[in-house]
Amino acid sequence: MPEEHKHNQFIRLVQEGKTCLLIEKVQKEGVEQSKLKSKHFGKSGDTLLHYAARHGHLDILRFLTEMLGMDVELFNCDYKRPLHEAASMGHRECLLYLLEKGAEIDCLKKADWTPLMMACTRKNLEVIRELIEHGANPQLKNKDGWNCFHIASREGDPGIIEYLLTVCPGIWMTQSKIGRTPLHTAAMHGCLSVMEVLLRKCMYEPDDRDSCGVTPFIDAIQNGHIDIAKRLLDIHKASFTTMDTLGDQALHKAAITGQDEAIDFLVSDLGVNVNERATPIQLTALHYAAKEGHLRTISLLLSLGADLHARDGKQRSVLHMACAGQHTSCVQLLLESGLQDSSDTSGTFAQTLVRKPEILQLFK
Repeated sequence: MPEEHKHNQFIRLVQEGKTCLLIEKVQKEGVEQSKLKSKHFGKSGDTLLHYAARHGHLDILRFLTEMLGMDVELFNCDYKRPLHEAASMGHRECLLYLLEKGAEIDCLKKADWTPLMMACTRKNLEVIRELIEHGANPQLKNKDGWNCFHIASREGDPGIIEYLLTVCPGIWMTQSKIGRTPLHTAAMHGCLSVMEVLLRKCMYEPDDRDSCGVTPFIDAIQNGHIDIAKRLLDIHKASFTTMDTLGDQALHKAAITGQDEAIDFLVSDLGVNVNERATPIQLTALHYAAKEGHLRTISLLLSLGADLHARDGKQRSVLHMACAGQHTSCVQLLLESGLQDSSDTSGTFAQTLVRKPEILQLFK
């Protein structure tokens, strides 16, 4: 039997949790235990221990460690240990067994992720509690500067947020390497219940900025989370006109991402000027929508009173932006909306950017 096929059989038996068949095959095939216990499989470099921990097969973990003598600290090509696998997949009994066998509680895989961070991606409070009670450090950060609280804030389980604040009250006072707080993370990912815990129990500044000048309110708006934006306004007294480092306000970010409901909320409910310009380049929300090719957003902005003939600081029109992006439908809408006027020379300049014949036809 080819060596690779034999190895695949071992992997399948471990994945399926067939302990007796695995033991029988090891004995029958006469596999050298010294080779099997240190064997890394495939491109990932996983060992049989990794497969057993990932699939939650405690009996196989026992066999591999106690009978074959496999080391619980074996790592794959990403430096992931079996403990990472058990934590990530929420297999409590496997996790406790590995810890009992001496697995390092805060071992690091690639990008400096700990088992506790992995557990937080799966919203498994039971496993998170076990790790912390066994000494896991919740304040360790990965290569991006995220600790487990950032990760839990992204995943959106308020119970985990409450627990982490209980065992480590100051854990909320953290920023990533680009200055993003857990409040930014919750706002960006639309985690309303987590947001409410953070606003109630933590003391974030109303308009904390990351390194790009983005606030949690801007994060919420540009990702279309109106409910979170409203909470930030009502409870946190956030500003809806704050600019990022490029001079963009929430309105401009919403136009870039095509968040029509957010745009309508800003203009109709909050009274934001639909023709507000981003400084210093003087782009309007309509410029951004045309550049990105958001046809419905363009229609909405025009219905809200956006200036069809606005020019930015380089004298580029909205039509210029749509042509540069080769957005046929947007060009057609803009021409039909009034830019076909021969007194407006923006069409002439815009045509020089067109590569699609179907767009050039629209100017004839």
